[in-house]
Amino acid sequence: MLAGLDPEQRTAVTAPAGPVCILAGAGTGKTRAVTHRIAYRTLAGEISPRHVLAVTFTARAAAEMRTRLTALGTAGVQARTFHAAAMRQVRYFAPRLLDGRRMPELMESKARMVGLAAAKAGVRADRTAARDLAGEIEWAKSSLVEPGEYVVAAAKALREPPHEPARVAEVFAAYESLKRRQGVIDFEDLLRAAVWGIEEHQDVAEQIRAQYRHFVVDEYQDVNPLQQRLLDAWLGGRDDLTVVGDASQTIYSFTGATSAYLIDFPRQRPGAVVVRLVRDYRSTPQVVGLANAVIRQARGTEAKLRLELVGQREPGPEPELKIFPDEPGEAAAVARRCRELIAAGTPASEIAVLFRTNAQSEAYEEALAELEVPYVVRGAERFFERPEVRQAMVAMRAAVRSIPGETPLVEAVVEALAARGWSRDQPPPGGAAREQWEALAALVALAEEYAAEPEILPIGEAGRVQRDVSLAAFNDELIRRAEQQHAPTVAGITLASLHSAKGLEWDAVFLVGLADGTIPTTYAKTAEQLEEERRLLYVGVTRARHLLWLSYGQSRSPGGRTRRPCRFLPQLSRGGSEPRAAEPGRKPDRRRPQISSCRICGATLLAGADRKLGRCPTCPSDLDEDLYERLQVWRANTAAELKVPAYVVFTDATLVAVAERRPADPAQLVAIAGIGARKLGQYGDAVFALVAGASPDDLAQKNFEN
Repeated sequence: MLAGLDPEQRTAVTAPAGPVCILAGAGTGKTRAVTHRIAYRTLAGEISPRHVLAVTFTARAAAEMRTRLTALGTAGVQARTFHAAAMRQVRYFAPRLLDGRRMPELMESKARMVGLAAAKAGVRADRTAARDLAGEIEWAKSSLVEPGEYVVAAAKALREPPHEPARVAEVFAAYESLKRRQGVIDFEDLLRAAVWGIEEHQDVAEQIRAQYRHFVVDEYQDVNPLQQRLLDAWLGGRDDLTVVGDASQTIYSFTGATSAYLIDFPRQRPGAVVVRLVRDYRSTPQVVGLANAVIRQARGTEAKLRLELVGQREPGPEPELKIFPDEPGEAAAVARRCRELIAAGTPASEIAVLFRTNAQSEAYEEALAELEVPYVVRGAERFFERPEVRQAMVAMRAAVRSIPGETPLVEAVVEALAARGWSRDQPPPGGAAREQWEALAALVALAEEYAAEPEILPIGEAGRVQRDVSLAAFNDELIRRAEQQHAPTVAGITLASLHSAKGLEWDAVFLVGLADGTIPTTYAKTAEQLEEERRLLYVGVTRARHLLWLSYGQSRSPGGRTRRPCRFLPQLSRGGSEPRAAEPGRKPDRRRPQISSCRICGATLLAGADRKLGRCPTCPSDLDEDLYERLQVWRANTAAELKVPAYVVFTDATLVAVAERRPADPAQLVAIAGIGARKLGQYGDAVFALVAGASPDDLAQKNFEN
């Protein structure tokens, strides 16, 4: 049972009974450590599998834990989510707790009931607003906040509710009343019922505590106050508890989750064994180095438990930082690179494109569909299948009849969407409403992109005509895109938000849209919110096993306002395995780097060697091998004549750049980084002659004659 474990994992597995806190970084084998701990204690006769309750946050994680335990010869352990465990117990004890009455029906969703409660409270709430109100009620109930306490609690937590806090409290109260009258419960009620059954019924408490004597909680940084209350009820003052978590992966604070229980674990449970798992078996040292650099600058409470990961895999490629003129160019480059990876043998299912918001998916859906690269959208509907997008397209088709044909396209789109209550000035409060607003803002961005394209269409012998950029033509373009992206796929590249990617991993990961204002989002205003955005980027980086691409478009659409790169990105160095982060206390270098674009894919080049070549290191070379050989001979002859090392004439990289770019005039030659006016005067004529086909012997003879 201990074979193959690293020293830290072995310490976690063999720790004595009692409180154990395993701080497990991404990819450090936490599930392996936990399952081996349970199996080790079971096979040693210390515990019985049927007395163990292992709690996870997803059914998938619970199933994985059960599978591993069975393979280790330890079947019978109950591995469930908090809600599944509570449901099992409440159903079992319902006849006793309810005096024979039928257990209330469990609602799958709050939105419909919240909509009815809002109407009763006199609050206007469409489907989107009802979803946001439901989320706010869920946060309150998970935080053990009652309707009468909501206003004060929301203010303390700096919540941004979809309505005035007092009105939300009224809806909350109406929701609870309506729910009781209809005899139904929600998921938070289920947990509360389990707590009530144990805290208020001694016989129930004794039976449950006799059954479950040893507890394991995974992803402990994501526990909310209600879940912790249930865990405390299960424990009943006992201390055989093992928790596993990583404070640097705390990204669900907006739902009520808090890392405070993980951070305070040693203080709350004196004598607790604390084990740190830092050996990363998932990612290459290069990816691990970037992850460390991102999280190293973290501040705040969670940073106290920050882990410095140590990569255990063989070295791999450096993370690539790509800067593009705009988001469409970024999406097109990502799609091309994905197609190249698949052609080279990487399964599409082992590639992911991750972004901050679901509204960003459209550009990548379009670009991948254009190249016939299969993809699946995880955790959300495809862009053109979202209700608000479909409704907006209907509104824009109707607006063709009412908006004058000479109205500029973007203005026409904004006017059509305004008729549906959308305003580009200020996004509404509430997560669902904000996501809907962003989806419609993405349609406006598409209109800006469509109107800015300088495409000219030929019309036979008669001449050429400017492309139609009317609202009707744009509607046709949206229909084309929707049809193109609608083709079903069984397996493909994963498109997902960073939140949806938590707990998953891929061979190749593209982190896209890394611009300030997107990540961190403009809605992150407090220091705590900004730190959560940093942790979100950290989670994204640690999803990659081998290849990691980071990119952003300098503007949302062609010719748009210039944006800054994500402030959490360290300076990437191609020379070493670990990126450099800004040193504390050191003034930032405000000199702007010389920026040029890749002549093949269009990405912005920052590294000196890349600027010299005029292309990304991953883009194909178009080297003229004959010219390169002649340049080498000429350089050797020239260096010997001048009695200097060959690199003083031109470096190897400069020769490659000349042989690839084949400059035909002074402007093209000095465009190669490292060649200035002096070298143009010294060697320009010789280089142009060689590019034109002359041999080194011809040049030597000419020099002799001169």
